[in-house]
Amino acid sequence: MALELSPSAVLNPPASDPAFADDVDRVVCSVPLDSEDCPIHCLGLVKRFGANLVVNQLDLAVRKGELVALLGPSGCGKTTTLRLIAGLEMLDAGRIEIDGRVVARPRQGVPPERRNVGMVFQDYALFPHLSVRRNVAFGMPRGRVAAVRVDEVLRLVGLDHRMDAMPHELSGGQQQRIALARALAPNPALILLDEPFSNLDVDLRTAVRRDVRRILAEAGATAILVTHDQEEALSLADRVAVMWQGRILQCASPEELYHRPANRQVATFVGDSQFIRATASGRRAGSPLGDLPLVNQAHGEVDLLVRPEMIRLSPDPDGTVGNGRVAERAFFGSYQLMTVALDCGLQLKARLGSYGGFRGGDRVNVGVRGGVLAFPADEAGA
Repeated sequence: MALELSPSAVLNPPASDPAFADDVDRVVCSVPLDSEDCPIHCLGLVKRFGANLVVNQLDLAVRKGELVALLGPSGCGKTTTLRLIAGLEMLDAGRIEIDGRVVARPRQGVPPERRNVGMVFQDYALFPHLSVRRNVAFGMPRGRVAAVRVDEVLRLVGLDHRMDAMPHELSGGQQQRIALARALAPNPALILLDEPFSNLDVDLRTAVRRDVRRILAEAGATAILVTHDQEEALSLADRVAVMWQGRILQCASPEELYHRPANRQVATFVGDSQFIRATASGRRAGSPLGDLPLVNQAHGEVDLLVRPEMIRLSPDPDGTVGNGRVAERAFFGSYQLMTVALDCGLQLKARLGSYGGFRGGDRVNVGVRGGVLAFPADEAGA
């Protein structure tokens, strides 16, 4: 596809650089990169700041009406990826397409205001001297059509009754919804959200997340969310892309990501993980917890991923069948977390419901619910 750039949009001439050669494995996301129902395609994105490789051969496609979360620790490249898509940074290699139009390739890019992208910043970036209505209308052409659209998105976010208020008169959650309304007003092909809930109090965050998800769904918006909060990503997104050192390790539904992580890094980053050394043969593995069924084929020495909620405890009042004891118990209201010391010397966490009679020191029999996932044995953890 030819790059659709006017001469004035070319910021720097393209240049070849052997440092950007495709010499790394490329992750396969759950959406084909050539899928026609995807308004956003990122192909082989590379971004360096000096000698620091921040985004490394990143591929991503987002379906129409889908919310995809970029999840990862600080410094993994997720915000830089968002800024590349928005046009706030220039590519060193790769290509970005929005609505079938190439908007960026190495050293060239369509300006942000011409990409048909709306952005919600971490600090909302509302104009303090403008009313709610004028904030939402900012940048839109004057006229009746624009005025009707502003009223429409204010009703969508539930703040049409505050259209004449000033930003300082609104709560943090209301300001966040105004920022979202402003991003939605021009009917963009894509909404970008950069850590949009980080400035909210913990008690308010859950409610505002729910509001934003509803608003995006009702608007039929296609969106990319950047977050370091795994609970936020798993509860909001249709798919989650886990990033590490500038690359996407896995891009999948929250359920698949949690139950079928592609590697140990994803398993460790998403959810509470613990690994048990075992010996596998096909679909079974011998372990300190007995012979366990595997969800994947494996042979030889492996590490089994056992989430705390997979651990099953049963009482051993006579001390005749148990294989461990409760070392610690922490009660969190809706659940309790047990630390169990196995007779073999291994310690495991078990997450149980809020009702149960186990106490510290109790002898228990420890088992595992369902099949477990096997990974190649980690020599460092041996």
